[in-house]
Amino acid sequence: MKKIVITGGAGFIGSHIADALIEKGYEVHVVDNLSAGKKENVNSKAILHVADIRNGMEMLKIFEGAEYVFHEAAFPRVQYSIENPVETHDINVNGTLNVLEAARLSGAKKVIFASSCAVYGNPTKLPVDETGEISPMSPYAVHKWMGEKYCRMYSDLYGLKTVCLRYFNVYGPRMDPEGAYPMAIGNFIKMRKIGKPLPITGDGTQTRDFVNVKDVVKANLLALESDKIEKGEVVNIGSGVKTSVNRLAELIGGPVERISARHEPHDVQSDVSLAEKLLSWKASVVIEEGLAELKKENSIA
Repeated sequence: MKKIVITGGAGFIGSHIADALIEKGYEVHVVDNLSAGKKENVNSKAILHVADIRNGMEMLKIFEGAEYVFHEAAFPRVQYSIENPVETHDINVNGTLNVLEAARLSGAKKVIFASSCAVYGNPTKLPVDETGEISPMSPYAVHKWMGEKYCRMYSDLYGLKTVCLRYFNVYGPRMDPEGAYPMAIGNFIKMRKIGKPLPITGDGTQTRDFVNVKDVVKANLLALESDKIEKGEVVNIGSGVKTSVNRLAELIGGPVERISARHEPHDVQSDVSLAEKLLSWKASVVIEEGLAELKKENSIA
């Protein structure tokens, strides 16, 4: 079996990627310091290494013999990065550099990097494609942009094949209601379960591009298999559909409360034509279907 390493493999997205790869017969090694990831998320057939990506020597040992690397590990909380820019830079930038260097030195064939639509900031033109202006609004967004640049550099300088997938707002089973990926969805599900009003920031007209984790996993597997993207190319992974926070609250149901607006983009929508062209990928799970599954999983009528 081919060895694959998934950093952050005990987390929300990484654990789903691990499940899919194990189903395909790969030998999956999960690297996670369990600061946010959970042991119960790790597939019983995966090999768990409780380790921190900031430890370059440890990464090199774990990566030995690996053919492919999925780099999902990060500290993804935007507000925390604003309050703690040095700590989160160490994790998200230095950690990414360690992963790329370990992959290079161990002879890995390709690294698939989890980037973020946060690099676009508040797009002036929607839907935004990969040529859109880079205008980060937080240290976290800068970290992801730097990670993309490092991936491209490692491909150009060292011949390491890399791909950067710019995730939009990923949601689905196992998402952390306290984390950045689920945003309003995770929090709304949590509040609904405990019988409290759904907190809507500002007037709720702000929109996001929510993409189901099942579709994100498919994109990652296609990026692994494709020979069309291997030089640090950046590809949007979103649904291509805008959904307002008010609409989310309506779909999840229950009373709402208005809270203060926060420092964030007002509207986000992806142009996924490049993903269709290079990966033959397009999101298939619509938001109504995805939320219905989440509500059922959480026993919400």
